[in-house]
Amino acid sequence: MGTNGTSAAQTLGDPLPPVDPLTLSGTASLGLTARPESVRRARDFTRDTLRAWALSDQVDAVGLVVSELVTNALRHGLRALPPVPRAVPAPLPGARVRTVELELMRCARRLVCAVQDPSGNAPRVGELDGAMESGRGLHLVECFSDGWGWRPLSGGRQGKVVWAVFGTA
Repeated sequence: MGTNGTSAAQTLGDPLPPVDPLTLSGTASLGLTARPESVRRARDFTRDTLRAWALSDQVDAVGLVVSELVTNALRHGLRALPPVPRAVPAPLPGARVRTVELELMRCARRLVCAVQDPSGNAPRVGELDGAMESGRGLHLVECFSDGWGWRPLSGGRQGKVVWAVFGTA
């Protein structure tokens, strides 16, 4: 994702989320690590990007969905991997660390939010239980977006991309 990698749109294969490369007018991406402040960074990044794209009216709904997708990726996508031993020193600058990637793609009449994580496990919509404090994430994504889906990464890479689409017209 981002400028040095493959965009989420390219990793999804068929069927793609509704991204028309001919009408793609902007992309922005952000790498996130498994830190408590990452969800807030993703929301702030989304807010700033949408304002720059003159989509301020979408900030609340898209910000909520981004929060849920990033939270799920950090909670489930990174947890599915074996833990890094504590004795391992901090990575050197430029070294790859386990991350979650957020990409926002603006096309004619739609916005796509894609979150990539290293787990190949399918996202799962759980049972709604009003007494539970968690488990409502994908239900919120369904309610606030115009659609969502997921796809394993292609090209022999491990992981998946979960995406949500919003109309902008």
